[in-house]
Amino acid sequence: MASVGTAGAAVTRELTAELRGFREVQRLSYACAEAVAAQLKPGVTEREAARMQREWLYERGVKDWFHRPFAWFGDRTAFVDFKIPLQFFPTNRRLEPGMPFILDMAPVYKGYTADIGYSGSLGLNAVQDKLLADLREHRELILREVRERRTLREIYEDVDRLMVRQGYANRHRAYPFGVIAHRIDRVKERRWAPTLFGFGTQSLKGLASDALHGHRDGWSPLWSPYTFSDHPPVPGLWAVEPHLGFRGTGAKFEEILVVTDSRDPEQSAFWLDDDLPHVRRWNEEGTA
Repeated sequence: MASVGTAGAAVTRELTAELRGFREVQRLSYACAEAVAAQLKPGVTEREAARMQREWLYERGVKDWFHRPFAWFGDRTAFVDFKIPLQFFPTNRRLEPGMPFILDMAPVYKGYTADIGYSGSLGLNAVQDKLLADLREHRELILREVRERRTLREIYEDVDRLMVRQGYANRHRAYPFGVIAHRIDRVKERRWAPTLFGFGTQSLKGLASDALHGHRDGWSPLWSPYTFSDHPPVPGLWAVEPHLGFRGTGAKFEEILVVTDSRDPEQSAFWLDDDLPHVRRWNEEGTA
């Protein structure tokens, strides 16, 4: 069986220096997620897991954030009863054996941004394993339809339909504006990097600038189910995060999708990196 994402492999071998910078911070983020996940044990709280991510990244030179790390345990991985944005922030929920978890972080490193999501469980969790396996089809669908230049809104609706066929609930709809993805970009490095409600002010200004220019030109930096996303994919880098839920268990991945203005289908869109934990997992399952 061919490896997941091989269509973009030739392109990723020829990454520009700028794309290599984004790939470096994305790999750093996933390395952090794997390192922290390996240290989780019963009794650890979401707040402690979020702090572990921050400290790991600070020790490796991260000074700014698109957003500071999140951690969700148990039914909070499926955003059960989430009604207001404050519910996304880490709590004193404690991890228990067999419980699913999601680690989510968006650091800025050397002026480059990544936003990643890592799903796992403390011991065996057959439901989350199934969710993670079924996310593979969403990654393939999103890439295929972006290359076909379907509108973002249409792709979102197709992801929804695939979830329904799989028997799952759409949990990224619980995010602000129901986004499945958002644009990311370079962030100017500064000695002082303040945050506002957990989000880096420099990154927020960049997103606001994109929103202003996009509104004028007929596109949005937010990929949502609403009319402002009723346009084809705009070239740039998108942090994409399909999030599945089933009876109090959630799972997602989040990674960078590169969209270009190339007329070559394989170069018009590709995942920035195929050497990521969830992709390796799918390839290992395929080989088995």
